[in-house]
Amino acid sequence: MGDAERRGTALGQVLELAILLNDDMTRALARDGLTVARTHLLWELHRRGPSTQRVLADALGVSPRNITGLVDGLVATGFVTREPHPGDRRATLVSPTGHGTRTASRMEEERAHLAELLFSTMSERQFDGFADGLELVLTRLREEITTAGKAGP
Repeated sequence: MGDAERRGTALGQVLELAILLNDDMTRALARDGLTVARTHLLWELHRRGPSTQRVLADALGVSPRNITGLVDGLVATGFVTREPHPGDRRATLVSPTGHGTRTASRMEEERAHLAELLFSTMSERQFDGFADGLELVLTRLREEITTAGKAGP
């Protein structure tokens, strides 16, 4: 098998991995009534603690209007609350509810379980090679996306 064929096979495997992970994540989130975008916001709150909508919009790289819709959805489903900020009357503070905190903690546990499932049978050498190679691929892809974004339409 030549280099081009090996690279094509590897790319096919990476794409299959992306599809499998996406499908699994989408099913798991749907079980909780969450979308990927809402989960990202809930995860940021879990990591940061109560935050203003402006901080959350910046963290997620979305507009304030978009964050308002995401927060509205999470408030309606009982994952977060929205309260006036105690130190800034112009700001709104978003906080996870007990349900939101339990859900994010469970997701953290499930993530650790998946990492164990996927990587525990690899030798240290295999894992290090995989992790190093993946970092190179991700760095290259990020650079390409950044360059293409700067080039414009």
